[in-house]
Amino acid sequence: MADPKGFLNTREREVPARRSIPLRVKDWKEVYEPGDKAVLARQAGRCMDCGVPFCHQGCPLGNLIPEWNDLVWRDDYEAAIERLHATNNFPEFTGRICPAPCESACVLGINQPAVTIKQVEVAVIDHAMANGGLTPHVPQRLTEKTVAVVGSGPAGLAAAQQLTRAGHTVVVFERDDRIGGLLRYGIPDFKLEKTSVDARLAQMEAEGTRFRPNTNIGTDITWEQLRERYDAIIVATGALEPRDLAIPGRDLAGIHFAMPYLTQSNRAVAGDSVEGQISASGKHVVILGGGDTGADCLGTAHRQGAASVTTLAIGQRLPDERPEGEPWPLAPRLFEVSSAHEEGGEREFLVSTVEFLGDDKGNVRALRIAETEFRDGTRVPVLPEPMPTNSLSNPK
Repeated sequence: MADPKGFLNTREREVPARRSIPLRVKDWKEVYEPGDKAVLARQAGRCMDCGVPFCHQGCPLGNLIPEWNDLVWRDDYEAAIERLHATNNFPEFTGRICPAPCESACVLGINQPAVTIKQVEVAVIDHAMANGGLTPHVPQRLTEKTVAVVGSGPAGLAAAQQLTRAGHTVVVFERDDRIGGLLRYGIPDFKLEKTSVDARLAQMEAEGTRFRPNTNIGTDITWEQLRERYDAIIVATGALEPRDLAIPGRDLAGIHFAMPYLTQSNRAVAGDSVEGQISASGKHVVILGGGDTGADCLGTAHRQGAASVTTLAIGQRLPDERPEGEPWPLAPRLFEVSSAHEEGGEREFLVSTVEFLGDDKGNVRALRIAETEFRDGTRVPVLPEPMPTNSLSNPK
């Protein structure tokens, strides 16, 4: 522990400020201002280097968090990125997208605000990328084994990089026109600018990983051909089927799944011409679902110029502080205000959509909604019987 009194001298969390709302909703750039190194050093110095670092338990990757916190406090970013990359192939992605369960498990968080682990992680990788620290790790010898990776999302890319560095010849197949999967087309630029994805792909290509976009396995190449050509196959295609809402009026025009909406928006931001693009410009938008994907749609709708946006969540409003039933070091389910929610829009809780209502032209114009409730202390909401309903309609 570089600063044994760090958590005593600095008791508050200091995180990078978000850019002003009037400015950021006019572009697609990342919402956060660059972090100040002095602030980051103070926050990293708050880490107590616990004998049993529960942040390891909280982190699905088992990141060596106390080690690179110590190195950031010492201003040794070169060593910090080495320790960060020891467990994490893509900290530029996880540092921005991960909900940071490591911070919920931080021992300091029992009595003080937790260490800003997520911000320190982003600072370490951003410093490396800005200063030539993303050097290729070319294998010293090849195994003469070949591996096909189907899908170029984060799982497929991580597997491909590890296998390439082990000396195998790896080819990544992607059905879309660009490599990246969910990173490329599912996450808006205000959360993850695609320059980070491109920089990592350039490193992987320099290491020897081969990419084959515009290739649909089963059509362009059969599974039998893959088995003949490669010693091993990794299937990392992700979740491709959306969860539908089988209620009356579902076939009305103007009702869209989140992923086509986000994908088209990401393509447009990348400069592609998107025929028939789903756009929220000038429209009154309702988002069904209060999770991260809903927030991504919310921020996208703001930037497209939606007239209004309302988010409906079937669950109850989560508490602001850790409930007794979710003790440390568990990651509690808490009420959050994302950057997209900060930018505007209404949020309704404990409501379920039971019918879509349309006009005589077949366009959706209103939703019939019902209040939900929780029974027997469960987290599963249920519709009351009989079902009282209200109407949420398109303002005139």
